[in-house]
Amino acid sequence: MTDHTGLTRDDVEAAASRVVTAFSQTDTEAYFAAFSEDATFIFHTEAKRLPRRKDYEELWDSWLAEGWRVTDCVSSNPAIQLLGDSAVFSHDVMTTINTGETTLERETIIFHRNATGTVHAVHEHLSPLPAVAPSDSPEIR
Repeated sequence: MTDHTGLTRDDVEAAASRVVTAFSQTDTEAYFAAFSEDATFIFHTEAKRLPRRKDYEELWDSWLAEGWRVTDCVSSNPAIQLLGDSAVFSHDVMTTINTGETTLERETIIFHRNATGTVHAVHEHLSPLPAVAPSDSPEIR
């Protein structure tokens, strides 16, 4: 087991940036590499919880087969809670896909540093964003 300190804000910001960047580029390999194999997912657009990364990968592949692609993804209003080797990252996210549809959602991602020191997302929860005034917070792209 590697001896390491807890996650830092920089660790979480870097991990979140990797997720957002890969998603915004529809970069399947980089996107799923950011998640642990046992990561879980709850999306308001899906009828059931996805209990493993593999389940989400299969859903993602079905979207790609239908021609779906992300054309832009903007993260704003980030908040980070550091909890030792884990952290809660939440943000508002505006996603535009190739059909021109834009969604406004709120997302929470739980990051964890494993025994080897690697930081992965272990849970993602996505919900619709209520209509609110634009945030003055910085964006992550």
